[in-house]
Amino acid sequence: QVQLVESGGGLVQAGGSLRLSCAASGGTFSRYTMAWFRQAPGKEREFVAAINWSGREAYYATAVEGRFTISRDNAKNAMYLQMNSLKPEDTAVYYCAKQINPFGGTRLGPNQYNTRGQGTQVTVSS
Repeated sequence: QVQLVESGGGLVQAGGSLRLSCAASGGTFSRYTMAWFRQAPGKEREFVAAINWSGREAYYATAVEGRFTISRDNAKNAMYLQMNSLKPEDTAVYYCAKQINPFGGTRLGPNQYNTRGQGTQVTVSS
């Protein structure tokens, strides 16, 4: 069973940058499309970005496209989210997640992800 651990969150001023990491263990990481989700207080979980198993295809939510970049390193069983030009509305707990089935596409819905980490807090001050 794959276990996921996020890191890299913190407090940053608007316009700043952060890089989140997701470390995977206990499974065949390289076969699975991975994604980042986020959840702000009082709001539902929101899709942020997904990257396919090979790392060659990425898909972004409109709210972050052009500011965030998702990537992965299958040799290191790791995924990343480079966040630039951060805005206060990006404040949330960010989670990484693994799809249920291997070799899936990047545009599948949240119910296609069955594993996630404990999350890392990102706070953007204005």
